[in-house]
Amino acid sequence: MQRKKNKDPTNPIHKLRQIQLLLLLLNIFLTHSLQYFYTASTGIERFPRFVAVGVVDGEQIDYYDSVSEKNVLKQTWMEGVRDESRITDIRRGAQQSFQGNIGIAMERFNQTTGVHIFQWMYGCEVDDETKELNGYEQFGYDGEDFITLDTKSGSWAAPKQQAVITKHKWDSDTANTAYKLDYYTTICPDWLKKYLNYGKSSLMRTVLPSVSLLQKSSSLLVTCHATGFYPNKAELVWRKDGVEFHNGVHKGEILTNNDGTFQMSADLNISSVPAEDWRMYDCVFQLAGVNKDIVTKLDREVLKTNEGPSGFPVGAVVGVVVGAMVLLGVAALVYFKCFKKENDGKDQKIFSLFTMTIYLKFPSVLVLKFK
Repeated sequence: MQRKKNKDPTNPIHKLRQIQLLLLLLNIFLTHSLQYFYTASTGIERFPRFVAVGVVDGEQIDYYDSVSEKNVLKQTWMEGVRDESRITDIRRGAQQSFQGNIGIAMERFNQTTGVHIFQWMYGCEVDDETKELNGYEQFGYDGEDFITLDTKSGSWAAPKQQAVITKHKWDSDTANTAYKLDYYTTICPDWLKKYLNYGKSSLMRTVLPSVSLLQKSSSLLVTCHATGFYPNKAELVWRKDGVEFHNGVHKGEILTNNDGTFQMSADLNISSVPAEDWRMYDCVFQLAGVNKDIVTKLDREVLKTNEGPSGFPVGAVVGVVVGAMVLLGVAALVYFKCFKKENDGKDQKIFSLFTMTIYLKFPSVLVLKFK
């Protein structure tokens, strides 16, 4: 059988794919973010009714829950950056507000009991190169968008009928709208810049991963697994004859290890790959700030399975669950992975976590009420 030659670097398709990958990596690598997550819940036993988390560039900076009622720093470089007693007071106030808001939401949806989750996320992203700013603020209830702010115009969008009354009230609050616009254009980017400056030795570091090829017994999937890298701005792809391809490839999300580093994987279906063609395939890992790629050839000699003495590193994969729970104060993984809603036959992931922002520049905390 004659094989198609597509490794030629002068091939226009090859060049286009290289450019697309480069643009993707540049877009990922040059963006910094500051995010806050607040979550209130009811009906979940042995779980905090309120959780708040702050995250800079994917790295958790603090944590608060309704059990301890104390804000806890998660990074040593955050010490002395702000008044933590004030942050604790802010989150205690938000805890009361959110527990009231989830009750109001239940009333609007004619609910009296059961597991319900009310969430709020907002933050900002800054492009290092273009200095473009993007802000976002969203509320979610039981896995679906409830109300969202357009941070450019200051107007609210209510995809749920139950949120329309809130939209009208918040749209008419001109003082709050002015504050929001100022927050996303000035305050949030300023705090992000400050955090990046204090935490640059940690946030700007680069750590290369170990990359392994894994295969469970009798499986037609070979998993390229990279673990232990930092930051979480990375790309993992499969190539054939030096050209990236997507057919038969399934990429997983970047997950957190319990030591603060990250891991990711990409599965390759080898059902249609003859044994003699394995040498044509490789897995490529690329990390922000590192010019050299890690290339791992598809080779039975380096393949780890759960049959031989090399063993399938289940511990490393399972350990990410613990790490991710630490990253988002346990709540994120519980909500994202366990509590799913059915909607028109499709699983709906629970709306991502949120938190109230830090209002250190203002004498009082702005608390939004549904009614």
